[in-house]
Amino acid sequence: MPLTTHYESLYIGGSWVKPKGGEAYTVINPATEEAVGEVPVGTAADADAAIAAAREAFDHGPWPRMDWRERAVILQQFHDVLVARKDEIVQLCVAEAGSIIPVASIMQFDMALDGLQYYIDQIQRREFVIPSSVSAHTNWATGGETLGSTVKVYEPLGVSVGITAYNYPFFLNLAKLGPALASGCTFILKPAPQTPLEAMILGEIASEVGIPPGVFSIVTGGVDVGEKLTTDPRVDQISFTGSDKVGAIIQAQAAPSLKRVALELGGKSAMIVCEDADLEQAAFAGVVNFTNQCGQGCILQTRQLVHNSIKDQYIEMLKAMASQVKMGDPADPDTGMGPLISAAQRERVLAYIEQGKSDGNSLVYGGSIPPGLNRGFFVEPTIFDCPSNSTAIAQEEIFGPVVCVIGFDTEDEAIAIANDSQYGLSGGVFSQDPGRAYRIAMQMRTGGVLINGGGGRLNPSVPFGGYKRSGIGREYGEEGLNEYLEIKVIDFRAA
Repeated sequence: MPLTTHYESLYIGGSWVKPKGGEAYTVINPATEEAVGEVPVGTAADADAAIAAAREAFDHGPWPRMDWRERAVILQQFHDVLVARKDEIVQLCVAEAGSIIPVASIMQFDMALDGLQYYIDQIQRREFVIPSSVSAHTNWATGGETLGSTVKVYEPLGVSVGITAYNYPFFLNLAKLGPALASGCTFILKPAPQTPLEAMILGEIASEVGIPPGVFSIVTGGVDVGEKLTTDPRVDQISFTGSDKVGAIIQAQAAPSLKRVALELGGKSAMIVCEDADLEQAAFAGVVNFTNQCGQGCILQTRQLVHNSIKDQYIEMLKAMASQVKMGDPADPDTGMGPLISAAQRERVLAYIEQGKSDGNSLVYGGSIPPGLNRGFFVEPTIFDCPSNSTAIAQEEIFGPVVCVIGFDTEDEAIAIANDSQYGLSGGVFSQDPGRAYRIAMQMRTGGVLINGGGGRLNPSVPFGGYKRSGIGREYGEEGLNEYLEIKVIDFRAA
């Protein structure tokens, strides 16, 4: 396949500008290893230019000073242009991120647009100036009474930076751009090096709908660009999605200038399958939780805790379902699992599989590069029967199609195993007793729990985030918008 998308410039300050360096990055289709596009590699100097433009636009430009409804009109136009270009963007998600067509269409695109629409609607109906009740106060100077009141004002925080991951790039880009721009912040997006094209297209649309200069910039690049964005005192807020190790580095880099930091980090989430569960329903969810996006999802429940009385049956059902997952080019509508993002990630996953075997876990299915798929970065769906929750494959985020099935005998034991993790992003409970399932969910130390699979689609009005090393802060919901806002209290005399 020839190059389909070629950029020679970066989107900085509202214009397409040549980067300071001369390097380019070729985007590789992870299923075919063919080139699908090329983008320039940004430098720290380019990041500096983006910060300067964002700072100027926030301090002196119209965007933070617009009425909320004016911003909503422009963002609605942005939304509508994205909708009109859906087919193109979905194809890009397939080719660049390796998403199968349903994941690209529903999880990457539709859910991202739902989130953007939520923020557009939120800023049009939310009361951003909230009067308190008027009351009489003692005047300390005269001893008499004076009438006064207080208002609470929400204001945009400032210059925001979004740093996104490669697994669901289009979704993640909009999850940060939406609330940042809706709130009135200026925003700099640094996409993952492997998936820049799904960011660059947003620059085209920003220019088309007339977002003012400096309000939105896109800077590609590596560690030097990231460090410039996270350390520069002109930046007020950072929203990062990625590994907990990089999140800790970003938090340390932001600390000297006391930036606000929102971190959506890793996970090793537990799914508890009780002895009274609908086993077929649980096993189907179990397969999805380690094959969706080839297991490259922080929210995926890759520790599956199953009551010992049904564990063997569950594993057999899991194996049977995994054997029906068709691997291959995600552009094929029949494909059920695509590739990992890169050769390096494939080697990392295969190394974990070898470690899992050497640590005494029983490999019951998969574990290799699938026959006939030597081109592209594929690994078979892999199932381990794990005698313990303490081994590396049960404790560390693999970010690949690998699941650990761990047995338990009592409800308390299942909860203890689920909570025995440095992470706490997601979780699941399967039981035909809804009261029991809810009681278990309440005891899981994690940011969200799905009971019997949940509703099946992200609700953008519900906050998303994690406990422990899974992150700080929340995305979506009122809480997600508040990450980009300051609260000012003004107390005044009525007369």
